[in-house]
Amino acid sequence: MAQLMGKSVPRTEDERFLTGRGSYVANMLPPGTVFAKFVRSPYAHARIVHIDTARAAALPGVLGVFTAADLKGEIGSIFTAWLIPNSNLKTPPYLALAKDIVRYAGEAVAVVVAEDPYVAEDARELVEVTYDSLPVVVDGEAAMKAGAPPLHAEAPNNVAFHWVNPGIGDVDAVFKEADVLVSQRFVNQRLQPAAMEPRAAIAQYEPGTKDLTLYVTSQNPHVHRLVLSLVLGVPEHRLRVVAPDVGGGFGSKIPVYPWEAVVCWLAMRLGRPVKWVEDRTENFLATVHGRDHVQYVDLAAKKDGTILGIKISSFANMGAYLSTAGPGVPTILFGFMPGGCYAIKAGKVEVTGVFTNTTPVDAYRGAGRPEASFIIERMVDILARKLGMDPAEVRRKNFIPADKFPYQSALGLVYDSGNYERAMRKALDIVGYQKLRQEQGQARKEGRLMGIGLSTYAEVCGLAPSAVSTGTGFQGGLWGSSTVRLSPTGKATVYTGAHPHGQGEETTFAQIVATELGLPLADIDVVHGDTKATPMGMGTYGSRTTPVEGGSVALSARKVREKARKIAAHLLEISEDDLEFVDGKFAAKGVPAKGKTIQEIAWAAYMAGAMPKGVEPILEASTFYDPENFVFPFGTHVCVVDVDKETGQVSIRRYVAVDDCGVQINPMIVEGQVHGGVLQGLAQAMLEQAVYDENGNLLTSNFMEYLVPSSLEAPNIETASTVTPSPHNPIGVKGVGETGTIASSQAYVNAVCDAIGVDHIDMPLTPEKVWRAVHKK
Repeated sequence: MAQLMGKSVPRTEDERFLTGRGSYVANMLPPGTVFAKFVRSPYAHARIVHIDTARAAALPGVLGVFTAADLKGEIGSIFTAWLIPNSNLKTPPYLALAKDIVRYAGEAVAVVVAEDPYVAEDARELVEVTYDSLPVVVDGEAAMKAGAPPLHAEAPNNVAFHWVNPGIGDVDAVFKEADVLVSQRFVNQRLQPAAMEPRAAIAQYEPGTKDLTLYVTSQNPHVHRLVLSLVLGVPEHRLRVVAPDVGGGFGSKIPVYPWEAVVCWLAMRLGRPVKWVEDRTENFLATVHGRDHVQYVDLAAKKDGTILGIKISSFANMGAYLSTAGPGVPTILFGFMPGGCYAIKAGKVEVTGVFTNTTPVDAYRGAGRPEASFIIERMVDILARKLGMDPAEVRRKNFIPADKFPYQSALGLVYDSGNYERAMRKALDIVGYQKLRQEQGQARKEGRLMGIGLSTYAEVCGLAPSAVSTGTGFQGGLWGSSTVRLSPTGKATVYTGAHPHGQGEETTFAQIVATELGLPLADIDVVHGDTKATPMGMGTYGSRTTPVEGGSVALSARKVREKARKIAAHLLEISEDDLEFVDGKFAAKGVPAKGKTIQEIAWAAYMAGAMPKGVEPILEASTFYDPENFVFPFGTHVCVVDVDKETGQVSIRRYVAVDDCGVQINPMIVEGQVHGGVLQGLAQAMLEQAVYDENGNLLTSNFMEYLVPSSLEAPNIETASTVTPSPHNPIGVKGVGETGTIASSQAYVNAVCDAIGVDHIDMPLTPEKVWRAVHKK
């Protein structure tokens, strides 16, 4: 069998991505297209007194100006898809266009459609909206206090939900037996995803067939189809959603946005294709944000460094409305993982979601797990400093032993496999940890600030299984889907319900099929992103694509192979048990010359005349794979920094990442995902923060104010790996797309705090904050 699993073959999709031949929504222009622009509120909280559309409607080239009054009864409220049980969840209406009140700066109040995008832009400026401003609250903790401005009548004290994970141990008892207690308040600041491609949508309607097609920047086109069908009242079989190439998502293209529904409604009303593309300021104002949690953490330990328990009270700023997956991020995706990779006896997590006059939040790369990993890894360092112990030794002492997997964690999950000590040992060996500690001691004698930060993380991903997802309130199963079909000449097409957008699955899924069927990589095509062509799928997020959807692909390919085995046995007139499959050929054991290639079998299957009795023609199989458990990648990252006392400037001397994502299909792609993830996590630690003023104005509404890392800030990232297969996944894989982000922020913060000798500095660690920490000592 051709072994392409584990080979660093070049990505097939890069030929179009790197040569400018990708297909993006913003570049599409169906004949007769007209253009939509949204009028957005400059106020974070205000009553809409009057909207005057006359001047805009009179502008030559304008086809219409529409407000909430025009949409009444036409477009339903955008709903959240994660209804957390036992949380007293409040889900206020989220209208496509604000009707009476706007609740965040950037909320749409009207839409203009014109023959030309520039005319639409001019007309947007002519729409006159009279507002009556209302008091504003942007801080999640402040929003719950007496006298805070209420956002929704159905949410007293602006509380969207209150959720508790009590864990499975007696947390109060372990805190009583502790020798040492450490406490810390953490701010995991609000972030703006800043994908390279802003959101865009083109809707086309065919009155003769009543078919509606939406081309949209989506990470999950089938979910988009389902939600929009319900919101618009369009029969699902009449709605086609196509997500072509997507220039970055990072979670921001999971949600169904109200304005995508408006674009569809306009296309049906006007009978012409309608196109909308947001600019960067609109993207920052209205595309979902991420993170924005305040957490109060207590850790209990023995004086020898043994960690006993953890208690967390977290306040999650949800923004003005609940986005598609919003409630699940600070609860389910966060609240089961703050124990990290440690054998903690007990834990309790309490989460309060709060409405504020800010942009709604949703999943952002890592989605809950970076917040969980940050907490435990920072607390371990604070504990080590308090006890005067080496932070690596505290970690090693508390790791879940490799021979204890599957492991029931104190917070309720069963970790599938792991060898945490091995990964940390490899990282420490690569970086030369003991020598660095000696160098650090000498540097301190000389008055120089050098720091070493560790992050030993475990994360939950491969979002599934359906029994768990639906049990946590997610409104849908989280299985994977695929069809593998061979043509008469033995070429393979893989249809997947996933929708990769830069992660490389067009290559890795082909590698899976090539390995299972012995086909050349060039003979395999991977089709995704079109609801009319692919099986129903739940999309790409939560590092689920390869473990779940890739698992489905492997199982479909194996079904094809087993059917081919039956046909080969019939053609060769021997028993199936006497056949072996090597390098794409079924042959009699010990007689390789007597055999049939997979291509010959595919031809015979299409001809059907020589088929064994009871076997249907054509080599094709489908699988809906529902995993028995999540997968749990892990690893150790080490960050070494130098801090300039005079300026507070931090420079990264070395960054080492050792990650274990199970079996690697394509190590080069794994390395690329780690690089991107690490930089995204470092960006939060160093630079990025969404900032609102007291009136709810987003001050970071452009790249001059919202800082993202460039090549100047990016360190050289040294990567290595260990391999601990997932025991329940068909190909032993775990996710890798988010591990770098989940691991890197705390590695950097730990390093800077270690250099200065302080317990904590809130992210982002700007030079000013670092300078103040240095000189406060």
